[in-house]
Amino acid sequence: MLGSVLAAAVAGTAGAVFLWPVGAAPERIELPGDAGRGAYLARASGCIACHTNFEGGGAPLAGGVELATPFGTFYSPNLTTDPENGIGQWSIEDFAMAVRQGVSPEGDPYYPSFTYPFYGDFSDQDIADLWAAFQTVPPVAEVAPEHEVGFPFNMRWGLKLWRAAFLSDPATEPVEGRDDVWNRGRELARGAAHCGACHTGRNIAGARLETAFYAGNDDLPGGDHAPSIQIEHLIEQGWTVDSIVYALETGITPSGDVFGGGMGEVVQYGTSFLTPEDRLAIATYVMDPGEDLPDLE
Repeated sequence: MLGSVLAAAVAGTAGAVFLWPVGAAPERIELPGDAGRGAYLARASGCIACHTNFEGGGAPLAGGVELATPFGTFYSPNLTTDPENGIGQWSIEDFAMAVRQGVSPEGDPYYPSFTYPFYGDFSDQDIADLWAAFQTVPPVAEVAPEHEVGFPFNMRWGLKLWRAAFLSDPATEPVEGRDDVWNRGRELARGAAHCGACHTGRNIAGARLETAFYAGNDDLPGGDHAPSIQIEHLIEQGWTVDSIVYALETGITPSGDVFGGGMGEVVQYGTSFLTPEDRLAIATYVMDPGEDLPDLE
């Protein structure tokens, strides 16, 4: 009897979670978009590197990039204007929900292998600009591979619980008392450039650990690792604001080595396209994150 009651309770809870809607429909976006600014923001946000299978000779933004994680292997989707395999049938509001909230046009939550938690503060103008840029991408009729995710992680409705527990604001807003350069660096590092996606450790559920902010991560997808970029560790390794600026442009470190793996791609397809001012802003913030860096002692 007790077992039947528990089974019914579990089934009822699962059913409630399954039916629980996520996201909020955005207001209509009618702003004219600047495709050039949108392309710049897409570079800063890593869209090109994550959604272009360079190793496989894939077309720009046609998806198919493999991301192997402890939860399964994920593949980035096709973001071209193809109506069947890409986003050709989306509206700008669909796009806004996906980018800022991580919710598909059908109302399903995206896996957090998509770095949408960092894009939550994108403005309507940012969305309009990105949308204008993506509308210039030629359609590619190529289906991205299905995610290879086993039970229970293949139960996408369970992501609603993950979101409730771990999804938070990216905290990119300006901080009073800080200058424009530092605040621009904070906006980029904590938002579009999503430095914390790789350089912050994760808990058993794959959520970022606030107590490990920028402390590095030795368990990145594909066996890659990201070193600590906390101030004391950067100083120990000989980093300065100027050397970070140079590395974000060229991929060359203070020791004369070059970035490899994921960081190499970040530079090659992302930060090397940023303006010198934005690279300086990121470096300025990383070398002085202020109260954003928790006291770990």
